[in-house]
Amino acid sequence: MKETIINVKGMVCNGCENRVKNALKTIDGVEEVEANYTNGIVKVTSKDEVEESSLKDKIEDIGFEVEK
Repeated sequence: MKETIINVKGMVCNGCENRVKNALKTIDGVEEVEANYTNGIVKVTSKDEVEESSLKDKIEDIGFEVEK
């Protein structure tokens, strides 16, 4: 298992957190997702084969910005 921390801009409420969590959970291999809109941090626990770029792409696909 691996843990990935992603800084996300644009989350402003619990609804935003839930959108991010639900989107990332659709990726095969993602085990757990925590999102916190107040500090803009998303923590993903996944199997080792899940690429960080896949996680970031999914977040951007639903309209949020990933900080580089």
